[in-house]
Amino acid sequence: MAFGYKSKKPMAFLTEGELHEYAVKSLGSRMRSEADLRRLMRAKVEPDDAGSAKIAAVIVRLKEYGYLDDTAFAENYTQLRQQNEKFGARRVSQELNRKGIAQQTITETIETKYAEVSEEALARQHLERKRIRKPTDKKETARAMRRLVTAGFSVGVIYKILRQWDVPDEDLAALENLDEEPGTE
Repeated sequence: MAFGYKSKKPMAFLTEGELHEYAVKSLGSRMRSEADLRRLMRAKVEPDDAGSAKIAAVIVRLKEYGYLDDTAFAENYTQLRQQNEKFGARRVSQELNRKGIAQQTITETIETKYAEVSEEALARQHLERKRIRKPTDKKETARAMRRLVTAGFSVGVIYKILRQWDVPDEDLAALENLDEEPGTE
C-alpha cells in the first residue's frame, strides 16, 4: 500500500437494525441529546428520504425504550456542569442550546437545578477550582472577570466578588465594557 493511498471501496450504509445497534452503542459510551445522535446517525445512512426514515424509526424506538430523553439529558448535563465544573446557569444554558435541546426544556431545567444554588457561592467555588486568587492589578482583575463571565456568572455577582476583594473602583470602572457573553479562553 503506497503512502497516501486511500481505498476506493464505497461506504456501505447501515440497515435500520444496524443503525439501531450503532445508536445504542453511541448512547452507551456517552450521554447524547437527540440532535447529537441524529447528527451521528446521518453519516451512517443514505443521504435521502430512505436514510431519514431509518433515523426517524430508530429515534422512535430509542424513545420508547427510554434510552433517549432530552429532558433527562438536560437534567444530567446541568447537574454535572454545576457540580463538577462549577459553571453558572448562563453557560450551561448556552451549552444545552448548542446541543439542540428545546428552549423550554432548557429554561425549566436551569430554573429547577439552579433554584437552590447561590450563584455567588458557585462563582467562588469556580474561582477556587481554577485557583484564581485575589487580583493585584488591572490585568489580573480583568482576567478574573473574564473567567467568571466565561463560566456563566452574572455581572452583578462578579462585581460583588471583586468588591469584596477590595479591587479599586478605577479597576472596576475599566472593566465596564467587558462583553456579557462568555467567550473562549
